[in-house]
Amino acid sequence: MSFERDLVSADADAEGDERLVEAALRPKRLEEFIGQARVREQLSLVLQSALRRNRPPDHVLMSGGPGLGKTTLALIIATELSAPIRITSGPALERAGDLAAILSTLSEGEVLFIDEIHRMARPAEEMLYLAMEDFRVDIVVGKGPGATAIPLEVAPFTLVGATTRAGLLPAPLRDRFGFVAHMDFYDAGELERVLHRSAALLGLELPGDAAREIAGRSRGTPRIANRLLRRVRDFAEVRSDGVVTRDVAAAALNLYEVDAEGLDRLDRAVLSALLGKFGGGPVGLSTLAVAIGEEPETVEVVAEPFLVRQGLLARTPRGRVATAAAWVHLGLTPPPDAFGAQAPVDLGDDSGPA
Repeated sequence: MSFERDLVSADADAEGDERLVEAALRPKRLEEFIGQARVREQLSLVLQSALRRNRPPDHVLMSGGPGLGKTTLALIIATELSAPIRITSGPALERAGDLAAILSTLSEGEVLFIDEIHRMARPAEEMLYLAMEDFRVDIVVGKGPGATAIPLEVAPFTLVGATTRAGLLPAPLRDRFGFVAHMDFYDAGELERVLHRSAALLGLELPGDAAREIAGRSRGTPRIANRLLRRVRDFAEVRSDGVVTRDVAAAALNLYEVDAEGLDRLDRAVLSALLGKFGGGPVGLSTLAVAIGEEPETVEVVAEPFLVRQGLLARTPRGRVATAAAWVHLGLTPPPDAFGAQAPVDLGDDSGPA
C-alpha cells in the first residue's frame, strides 16, 4: 500500500504520470477486485483448480465495454498463477509471423494477453487456433508448390483474450476458450466502493455524498469513475484547499462538461444535432457525424452505446432517432410523435441513409 501511495503522489498532469496513477489504482489480487461478483467466483474456481492440478488453466475470453476491468483481470490472473504475462493487442498482430515470434518465446505456464482480440488479422488468427489447441504452430518456409510447413512446439500457456465486440469473433476462435466471461456495467453502489478505494490510495478524503455524485456521472464504468475522481481532486486542490464535498465534486464535473446523467460534450453534441438540425431523426450515422464534425466510428463506438443504454437514442433501419427522454434531457418539449421515454427495442444496426 505504501508503494502505491508513493506512485500516486506524483503530479498527474503529465500523460506518463497519469498512466502511473491508473496502474497504481488497479487491484492486484482477485479478492481486491470490486464488482463482477459472478465472474470473480467463476474465475477463482478455474484458477484454483489449475493450481491444484499444477497445470495451466483453460484459455480465458473476457468481453464487455471499455473500462470494465478486462485488462485488470488479465493481470490478476497472472498474479494469482505466479506466472509472467506477455501483453499485446489484436491490431499489432498483422501477420502470422508476428504471432509466431511471440508464441515461440513463451515460457511454460506464461499468460499471453491479447487485447481487442477480435481485430487480429486472419493469418494470425488461424495460427492461433492450432497453438491454443495443440500447443504448436506450423511455420511455412518458401512459397508456392515448394513451400514446406515446419511444426514448432509451443510451451503450454494460457491465452487471455479481451474484446469489446464479442460478436465479431469467429466461432472457431470463440469455441477454443474454456472459460468465457461477460463483464457487466457497474451499479452506483459498486462504483462508490471503487471510488472510496481509489481515494484512499490517492490520500484523498472522500465523503459519501461526494462519492455518490461522482458515481452517478461515471456511466457505470470504473475507469471513468477513477478519471473523474482525479479531476475532482485537481479542482479541489486549486479551488477549495483540497477539501472535497458534494458541491465541490458537482462543480468540478460541471466544469469538465460531465452532466448529472454522465453525458459529456460529445454525447450532448450528438443529441443537440439530432434534435436541433434533424428534428429528432431519423438520420443516417454518417450525416449525424458530419453535422458535429466527428468521424462516424467515433459517434458509433464512443457516444452511441451509452445514449442507447440511457434510452436517449434509438437505432432503426431508417437511421438514428432521439427519444422523448432526449428532448426532456435538453430542456425541450418532445413532439407528439417522438419515441417514448422508455428505451425502444433495437430494430437493427443499419446506419440509415447518409
